[in-house]
Amino acid sequence: MTILSAIPSATYRLQLHGGFTFADAEARLDYFAALGISHLYLSPILTARAGSQHGYDVVDHGRVNPELGGEGPLRSLSRACRTWGLGLIVDIVPNHMAVGGGDNGLWLELLERGRASPSARFFDVDFDTPTPGLSGKVLAPFLGEPYGQALAEGKISLIWDAALGKLTFAYGPHRFPLRPEDYAEVCGAGAPEKADLSRWRDAGRLHALLERQNFRLAWWRAAGDAINWRRFFDVTELAGLRIEDEAVFERVHETIFRLYGEGVIDGVRVDHVDGLADPPAYARALRARLTALNTQRPAEAPGDGPWLVVEKILGEDETLPTDWGVDGTSGYDFMDEVGALLHDPSGQATLDALWTELSGRSTDFEAEEARARGEILHGAFSGQLAACARAFEAVAQAETTSRDLTAEGFRRALAGLIRDIRIYRSYANGEGSGDEQPLGEGLARALQAARVAALADWPWLDFVEQTLIGQAASAPALRAEAARRLNQLTAPVAAKAVEDTAFYRYSRLLSRNDVGFDPRRLGLPSAAFLEGGARRARDWPRAMLTTATHDHKRGEDVRARLAVLSELAGEWGEAVRGWMAMAKALGAPAIAADDAYALFQTLLGAWPLSLAADDAAGLAAFAERLAGWREKSLREAKLRSSWAAPDLDYEAANQAFLRGLLDPARAGAFLQSLTAFVHRIAPAGAINGVTQAVLRCAWPGVPDLYQGAEFWDFSLVDPDNRRPVDYAARAASLAAGAQDWTSGAVKQTAIARLLALRRAEPELFTCGAVTPTPVRGQRAGHMLAFERRLGQRRVRIAVMLRVAGAIRTLGELPGAAWWGDSEIETADGWSRAHALFGGAPFHLET
Repeated sequence: MTILSAIPSATYRLQLHGGFTFADAEARLDYFAALGISHLYLSPILTARAGSQHGYDVVDHGRVNPELGGEGPLRSLSRACRTWGLGLIVDIVPNHMAVGGGDNGLWLELLERGRASPSARFFDVDFDTPTPGLSGKVLAPFLGEPYGQALAEGKISLIWDAALGKLTFAYGPHRFPLRPEDYAEVCGAGAPEKADLSRWRDAGRLHALLERQNFRLAWWRAAGDAINWRRFFDVTELAGLRIEDEAVFERVHETIFRLYGEGVIDGVRVDHVDGLADPPAYARALRARLTALNTQRPAEAPGDGPWLVVEKILGEDETLPTDWGVDGTSGYDFMDEVGALLHDPSGQATLDALWTELSGRSTDFEAEEARARGEILHGAFSGQLAACARAFEAVAQAETTSRDLTAEGFRRALAGLIRDIRIYRSYANGEGSGDEQPLGEGLARALQAARVAALADWPWLDFVEQTLIGQAASAPALRAEAARRLNQLTAPVAAKAVEDTAFYRYSRLLSRNDVGFDPRRLGLPSAAFLEGGARRARDWPRAMLTTATHDHKRGEDVRARLAVLSELAGEWGEAVRGWMAMAKALGAPAIAADDAYALFQTLLGAWPLSLAADDAAGLAAFAERLAGWREKSLREAKLRSSWAAPDLDYEAANQAFLRGLLDPARAGAFLQSLTAFVHRIAPAGAINGVTQAVLRCAWPGVPDLYQGAEFWDFSLVDPDNRRPVDYAARAASLAAGAQDWTSGAVKQTAIARLLALRRAEPELFTCGAVTPTPVRGQRAGHMLAFERRLGQRRVRIAVMLRVAGAIRTLGELPGAAWWGDSEIETADGWSRAHALFGGAPFHLET
């Protein structure tokens, strides 16, 4: 069978690793096809660090990952997909690659030969840093202790590495090749593999040799201040790539281009596009190169591709520029919108009061974010901030009119700007444009806020603005470099400060804290959601729609269940106060109330529907899952523990608190109370879960199903959200047309029904408009109805919203008495809501 289009009607995301390979995916194609997806969407497929569970730590762009099976099994999977009428989309990682260790040839060559190395162009290294002892070198902050201590303790040695075929300094698994100029001194005239290296065991002699190398070994704690190369966020094992260099662009994509040209894959999702120097230029170049390869693709491969989406976090009122040449984002924006739709805005005041009562912290998320930005910027990104300030100083020094503007002034001004910006980055590049607002609204607002907050720094802020829009009079290359450094700094600061810090501190309602979300907004009115759908149909009909990912903080059905608390905020507050008292009476270790509150939400949201309050084994297994989340949440928040300085005593108290509450022998009363509340809100949470799935499958765009999430997804943050999936159970359920609520089969059945309709009517769902369908009556606010229309073809869909007050048991839906006179307009006129919904949480009319 030949697939009809490279553009998916629906994708299914698979996390590949050594335990789930190309062959494993191929063995399940019958199920994926039966579910109704059109394309598999694979995690990165290029050679990654040995044992990688995700594939984003690429070490070789020239080979398909042998741990996944290698290129042969990938081609076999592609051929098998074609027989089922399926295509393949792959995730690509142009922003960074894994370094350290001894498995990245490009990195090792850089360390060996330094600035003169052909691989130097691949990495974003500042060889002219003013840091003493680092000029012309690459900082290598991979030591677990201070350099002098590691040297004195003999942890650094000079060895012959047979696998690399080089003399290299070794520190644990890390390799730092000896520069070629020193071989004669080390080996004499003999073969390097036979050299007597014993004399280099002397710490003083070894230090003198190390000082001559093209790298400088350092303690990992020095990285934030001194590192002179761009990392992925603050991860020293992932180095940023200069993908803006044409040779680097071609090398990084060589395998992807070849596989696309040969018809093995049909499109790509680009990871972290905002980390690149020039995302618009990159996206256009990628589109052009892939499109040019369409003429080479075999006849059985569709020629209307590629499908190209980018991972892009959009800020408030921010939209993806339409001139990038992409099909849209990878869907976090939809995930935020549909999640907010499920929440009741009327619960906000009660939830605000509860959060302040328990935590003593402000409900002002903007202030929480600003504090986190300041901490992150002056910590992990201190060195990058200084380099950015020096870049703007270089622009200023090029002209007499601005030469009095100092680097320290730019450092202060930029810190204020980055603290106040509420988007990942701008795309101002120092070249100027004809736009009325060349900075973009987000950056312009941040500049104004920074001016108000630090009036004395206005000359530096004005000059930053002039530089970004191309009005500074200095050389264009200096302006471009300053703009690049700023844009490549704001994006990682946003990720680390917001998603990985503030989201773990601000626990008003955790269902509104996830990748791409805006926690300031609790709920979204139906009218606003429908307006957004109309814009999607007009501007981004091929963008990805997702509600669960490998990066989410909580599974889609955890969030759907917790959303119910916005409807029952008063009851929720009473329950939490009672649980706090129970925990104290049990003698549970004292932990901060806000940490306990986040735990109670997590217990409630992730509680498996089949888990009983007296199931000791099941509770112990659940506790193990929660233990990983607890450690990560405490360390990411950086309030009472952190990755850099873990407070093991406080963490142990939290673990004891958690395990004590899940011990039925000690905490039976608490567990009975908790499970009663779980079952109080689970029915409404399940309806939310089905509603969310139906909207994802019916909305303009390409719905993506994260592996296994066609059943209830009660997963937590990684690695919990990457656990093995029971495909046999899902295949059996689909074949039986099961409607079970407990397992989530009812959700799977709804998804399959909508996806079958999408495959039967691809043009309608790709090109059709979104038109609101009128609703009326006493429960009109609890329904959302709309029509997908293309010419004379149309589909009407209605879903329930916020019905917690109407249901008490799982599987029970609101009845006629509750719906009362509520009606929805249909093709045959006005119809009563209770009759249309019948025994389902949604109505579909074709």
